Amino acid sequence: MLEALKKNPKFTPRRGPVVLAILDGVGFGKYADGDAVKQSRMPVFTKLLKECPATKLKAHGTAVGMPSDADMGNSEVGHNAIGCGRVFSQGAKLVEEAVATGKLFKGDTWLEAVGNAVKNHSTMHFIGLFSDGNVHSHIDHLKAMLLEARKAGVARARIHILLDGRDVPETSALDYIDPFEIFLKEINAAGGDFRIASGGGRMVITMDRYGANWDMVKKGWATHVRGEGEFFTSAREAVTKLRERTGAIDQDLPPFVISDDGKTPVGAIADGDSVIYFNFRGDRSLEITSAFESGAEFDKFDRGHVPQVYYAGMMEYDGDLHAPRHFLVNPPEIDRTMDEYLCATGIRQIAVSETQKYGHVTYFFNGNRSGKFDEKLDEYVEIRSDVVPFEERPWMKCAEITDFVVEAIENRRADMIRLNFPNGDMVGHTGNFEAVVVAMESLDLALARICAAVKKAGGVLVISADHGNADDMLDHKKDGSVKLDGESNPSRKTSHSLNPVPCIIYDPESKGEYRHELRENLGISSLAATCIELLGFEAPADYDPSVLQFK
Repeated sequence: MLEALKKNPKFTPRRGPVVLAILDGVGFGKYADGDAVKQSRMPVFTKLLKECPATKLKAHGTAVGMPSDADMGNSEVGHNAIGCGRVFSQGAKLVEEAVATGKLFKGDTWLEAVGNAVKNHSTMHFIGLFSDGNVHSHIDHLKAMLLEARKAGVARARIHILLDGRDVPETSALDYIDPFEIFLKEINAAGGDFRIASGGGRMVITMDRYGANWDMVKKGWATHVRGEGEFFTSAREAVTKLRERTGAIDQDLPPFVISDDGKTPVGAIADGDSVIYFNFRGDRSLEITSAFESGAEFDKFDRGHVPQVYYAGMMEYDGDLHAPRHFLVNPPEIDRTMDEYLCATGIRQIAVSETQKYGHVTYFFNGNRSGKFDEKLDEYVEIRSDVVPFEERPWMKCAEITDFVVEAIENRRADMIRLNFPNGDMVGHTGNFEAVVVAMESLDLALARICAAVKKAGGVLVISADHGNADDMLDHKKDGSVKLDGESNPSRKTSHSLNPVPCIIYDPESKGEYRHELRENLGISSLAATCIELLGFEAPADYDPSVLQFK
């Protein structure tokens, strides 16, 4: 049990609550072209940015524990950093180090998975996001594992590829598939039988999260495990023909199965096989893991025969549930989060979002912990997301989240409220600029209502984000000009940006305790100390500094 936080003699807390609003995917863009934040009508956000104490925070690269500053931030590492107030090495960096040093291949899990396939003369399967986006996975990790598996005596491997087009260019699948096929040929020339066996878009199969749409996992199970679906002779043929037929970008392509004869899948998963799920990020890994590891109690869909396999994840995806049972790399050990400190201090807290980001303001915010720190002080609220394409309903659950937050403020239900509006990120990933403008303007309406409630209650509103996205929706060249696709249209960008994000302090009852100018050159990990100070306490000594500069 942590000790209670000490009171801050320089600041007396306000009458009302501190509200932390995380505008997911909203940053400061470099270019006017493609910046949906700048091009949307957002009078409230613009006014707050102009009149309130405000600064820019880093939300990518080493500022959030990624390997380098060329790496995008993401919602998982962003909420980790915001919630724990410090920067921990994250999955991408930990896996990169484990692969580079060879530590991954000396661990018990790897040796057991390989040993199982060699002993049983069975197949070793690899399932995961097939790109170098480095948000959920990296193709270089997959290649390293395949080379080591062959070196260890694995004769047969099957790769089940989840097409990205979200953390990388939206129609880049063949840029990964074609060279990968050459890579596999080189392995097979030495006597191996390594092949791509199935695949599909990441937003169609396998990678659901928070129970938003289990049908995605059902489709993934049928595709990868049972080898059921539309047959193609190669991944290239599948992507080419499915694009022509559907017009979909990579993340939305239907599932496919590879077959040589049009009747038999080349890589269905069977008893005695080994399966590695090579994504390192947890949120979109837990449901497929549950499908593999759960027993008769599993009730999300009919799995049919569940093959008895050795299943392992790249990392432990949930430390409380200890899922999966076997994993290759230890996850970051995040402790002493803001929520835990506030519970130790007796502060009532509410965490709220819709399904798409509910786990981010709870599980990830709390350092990858599923449970509450205090049942009496912590309240978690999930507003169920609609199961529709985000560009068709870009306002998402903005109004419903706001309804709840306003009511909670008015009725003094908590001292600290944290919320996530997913719009800028989830709609931003679709690449649909017009839809993102609607999303941003819906967000602004929500901010107006929250500001009014905060002012009436005498509270403080902290506005920030976990990373950028909506601020950078077109691909740009180094000279700042927009790239063109094959048809001379602007090339859309669906990935996160490397741009800084806002930090705005709306404090209607300010007594001038801190300077209007906020600290600069900080990361989003500084938000924890900022909120703690606005609640009237001193932040832990090893937390990254607050943006506030007390007089």
